[in-house]
Amino acid sequence: MENLNVQGLVRLIGAGAAMIYVVTDNERRTEQIATQAASRIKGVGSPWVWTCTEGFTRDGAVAEGTDDPGAALDFALAQPGPLVFLFKDLCWFWGDNPYIIRKLKEFSARAKAKVVIVLGQEEAVPAGLREELVIFHQGLPLMDEIKGFLEQLKGRDQQLAMACQERPGLMDDLVVAAQGLDLTEVERGMRAARVAGEAGGEQLVRSLFETKRAIIRKSGIMEFVINDASSDQVGGMENLKQWMTRRERAFGLEGISSGANLPKGVLMMGIAGCGKSLFVKAIASSWRLPLIRLDMAAVYDGSYGTPESSLRKAFKTAEAIAPCVLWIDEIEAGISTQGFKAEGGPASRILGSFLTWMQEKRAPVFVAATANAIEMLPAEIIRKGRFDEIFYVGLPDVAAREEIFRIHLGKQKINLSSFDLPLLAGSTRGFSGAEIEQTVLSAAFEALTEKRPMVQQDLMAAISRTVPLSITMAEQIKKIEAWAFKRAVPASGKYNP
Repeated sequence: MENLNVQGLVRLIGAGAAMIYVVTDNERRTEQIATQAASRIKGVGSPWVWTCTEGFTRDGAVAEGTDDPGAALDFALAQPGPLVFLFKDLCWFWGDNPYIIRKLKEFSARAKAKVVIVLGQEEAVPAGLREELVIFHQGLPLMDEIKGFLEQLKGRDQQLAMACQERPGLMDDLVVAAQGLDLTEVERGMRAARVAGEAGGEQLVRSLFETKRAIIRKSGIMEFVINDASSDQVGGMENLKQWMTRRERAFGLEGISSGANLPKGVLMMGIAGCGKSLFVKAIASSWRLPLIRLDMAAVYDGSYGTPESSLRKAFKTAEAIAPCVLWIDEIEAGISTQGFKAEGGPASRILGSFLTWMQEKRAPVFVAATANAIEMLPAEIIRKGRFDEIFYVGLPDVAAREEIFRIHLGKQKINLSSFDLPLLAGSTRGFSGAEIEQTVLSAAFEALTEKRPMVQQDLMAAISRTVPLSITMAEQIKKIEAWAFKRAVPASGKYNP
């Protein structure tokens, strides 16, 4: 389905198309595009615009008695061309009305130098009209269009002009932040910052991101993650950090952040509590991209439509606010071999939709998926080409554990000189990063209860009380490690990618 733009619409009308259907969520912008296209075609002038409440209107003039859709189509047929007729509400009437469908077929057969443009929110059209209609999708504005709009806004807004003068690169940052927003939403976000008394560059960029966050919240199946993580907060994972650094060096941080050179994605599998989710946040933060989390449980819940339509909506939302990082946590919970080909139905269709989107997507959406049981994923997901790389995140080694202790003790604002970090790291063999964090929090709580500073003995006591997952789930962890051996790149340790 082709995206609607002025040039494409002019070309199509010039080629003699009689009926066009536009799938759109923004009537105002679609009407603006249709008006601009009509103004470029000799003799057409402004389009006639039809609604079910007012009938046809054009440049303030009203065509009386055209509020009925049948009468409106008779009016359109009777007018001499060239003309453009824009129907905003016709799609609500044509589904079960054979008279409307027949009149549209007659218009298509008899119209000369005239075109009907029908707006709707759903892709479905009556079967009898599929051959007659050319279907467009109202895409979001491209970067050049956003930049042009912001330049016009800067000419009218003295505060924006001053902010751009104080910060030379602000316009480019605003264009990147505005990607995925409609122009009306961009203006609304800028206005919200001004009303709040925040006219500085950082505040304007943040306001646009907040506008994106509100859009994502409306979807129900996705969450805009507030993110302040960095790779410095992740202990170990040298290979993952090197993978990220090499891409920054090769493509440039500016190129990645703008979406121009954004990699395809990464799949991280391994033991729970070892930092997979934290590293996803670190990637988004380091690359200065918004982070969106997809809830696979909500996809299957049915509250927001069928699983297939919910997933399509999620992908469309992610592409709408691109460039971004799409975080699919515990992907095996929604896409797994259990019930894939055996069950058919939604599970199989979800897999097909995901594979097609991963293969064909053109929008700069970096997919960061995590899995605790990668053996449950179908082979089609984990083959080379779907993701740039598959990493195995195992239990941290002694050096990583020492680094993790240093990070979490630093968060507690504790002087590290009074702690024997090598001893603590050696005493926590088999602990995950989450378990080490919990021992620090537990020791800090005990010290706070007794109103004294934390000491080494508090940590040793908390460690002795902890039974790590590597003991309680030893068989399962061995199974995961055996699967990952030579099938995934280790996130830590010696490896040269």
